[in-house]
Amino acid sequence: MRTGGPFRACDLRFYLFNQNARDRTIASAYSARPRAWAPVSTPVHWDELPDVEPRDFTVRSVPERFERLGDLWAGIDDTHHDLSPLLQWWERDVAEHGLADLPYPPDHPKMAGEPRRVQPSRAKKTT
Repeated sequence: MRTGGPFRACDLRFYLFNQNARDRTIASAYSARPRAWAPVSTPVHWDELPDVEPRDFTVRSVPERFERLGDLWAGIDDTHHDLSPLLQWWERDVAEHGLADLPYPPDHPKMAGEPRRVQPSRAKKTT
């Protein structure tokens, strides 16, 4: 699983499932996503990461979690960070390593121009 962040506000991480790829919308905290199982973008504590499963956060389960834990995203705007180093890393990775957008998760349909969804070492060689 890929994470979007790291957002360190309130000692939590907000999981994005490759939502930072081209042509993908960025989900805000607690927003429902258009999938059959009705997932909800949900902030989690760092100590939850080893056991977290994205499909556990749905429109049915998140309201109880929110009631129990409160708004874990409440303090996100309290700390500001400069994005310049991240933009420089992106430019470096494109220029020096040829890295492009991330592939989409396996449950998303393949998009036009999307890179292969397989590790280069496992890709079938074309001649």
